[in-house]
Amino acid sequence: MRGRWSGWVLVLAVVSAPLALAADETVSATWTARELQFTYQGFTARYSCDGLRDRMRQALLTLGARKDLTVTATGCVGGFGVATPFPGVSAKFSVLEPAKDDSSAGTQTLPAHWQRVDLTDRNRRDPVEAAGDCELIEQIKTRVLPLFATRNVDYQSTCIPHQLQVGGTTLKADVLVADPPGAPRS
Repeated sequence: MRGRWSGWVLVLAVVSAPLALAADETVSATWTARELQFTYQGFTARYSCDGLRDRMRQALLTLGARKDLTVTATGCVGGFGVATPFPGVSAKFSVLEPAKDDSSAGTQTLPAHWQRVDLTDRNRRDPVEAAGDCELIEQIKTRVLPLFATRNVDYQSTCIPHQLQVGGTTLKADVLVADPPGAPRS
């Protein structure tokens, strides 16, 4: 019996080794410009223009947008910190995309890798506050996430208008992020 188990362990190690290497593999990538016009429409949480601007800026950075992005509040009818019925943002940013095999494109590539991100990281936020973001997370998933190179998207939601569902919404994905300068290439 013991010999049979050690054989299975060896088979699993050999089969899973290429998968582990693929996850850590360096990818050649290029920066691509994106624009976003986003208006939040929700029933459960209300945002001020500056509050939505800050949340969207953080979401874009978490998803791998280059740090030189601009995010401007739009649709503001109240003052600083006042909840607005339909706050929005206008954003200009760059995202990484895997480089195309066509070397004639003439664009500069840089090393990048896939990194798992969690837009609903409840370990760093108040759980009730995170629950209030469920409608925003739904809208980010449908309107913002497609602007990024992603894979292995894990989205779950039990979002009910006018009710907070603690732990009810999850949005995780692998996103392409630039390797730190001087990082070894694999």
